[in-house]
Amino acid sequence: MEQKPKISQAEWTVMNVFWSQSPLTANQVVDLLKASTSWGDKTIRTLISRLVGKGALAFDVIGREYHYYPTLSEAECVRAEAHSFLAKIRSAAIRPLLATFLEADALSEEDIAALKAMLNEKRTSDDEQ
Repeated sequence: MEQKPKISQAEWTVMNVFWSQSPLTANQVVDLLKASTSWGDKTIRTLISRLVGKGALAFDVIGREYHYYPTLSEAECVRAEAHSFLAKIRSAAIRPLLATFLEADALSEEDIAALKAMLNEKRTSDDEQ
């Protein structure tokens, strides 16, 4: 499996902007994030540069402007984070982890149905192997 870049919490905030709309210029991202964070222009531009360096963002130059866009989907990044997290804990710790998650968060009937469907799908795919 290709290794996805490790993205910090602040970088996730920037990526969420790009996943919701792109391409965007740095000025557009600054305007969007200044409304919801206390970050300055330089901080936001640094985060964009880091994400480009990590390969999570790319850009096209149009005229004199850089138009940035994500190279990874949100789902790819979530999967990579989940794999990284699970690698940090032993497989024996998965059951208590799930129990804690289920106790801490209120799940809707829709969430419960989706979880059941995922578990049934996993059981079926394991049985076929």
